[in-house]
Amino acid sequence: MSRPGRDDSPDRLYTLTGGRSRSAPDAPFDLVTLIVAESGPVPGMQSEHAAILRLCHLPTAMVEIAAELGLPVSITRILLSDLLDAGRISARHPRAAVDHSLPDPDILEQVLVGLRNL
Repeated sequence: MSRPGRDDSPDRLYTLTGGRSRSAPDAPFDLVTLIVAESGPVPGMQSEHAAILRLCHLPTAMVEIAAELGLPVSITRILLSDLLDAGRISARHPRAAVDHSLPDPDILEQVLVGLRNL
């Protein structure tokens, strides 16, 4: 039984990335980074780039994109960097969407008192 992405010839992966083995050092991608397409595929676009844009009409984790394409995460990261540089996707970490402000301590105390009175 083979694992996805492991049967790809090195030549194909080399061609997909234009010979690059790493994404830009400032690329914001980790496994759970959410990717959203900012535009649709255009004629003449690399098929993997077009597939990513079709997959990401809703926020999609980078690891899900890699699994769906059957590509190693490192190759997917490079392809996503290309799209980010071109302005075709946006990327954010899921924790960035969470509001980290704490509720008012007085309200929490009132809730605690109410629970104790039950």
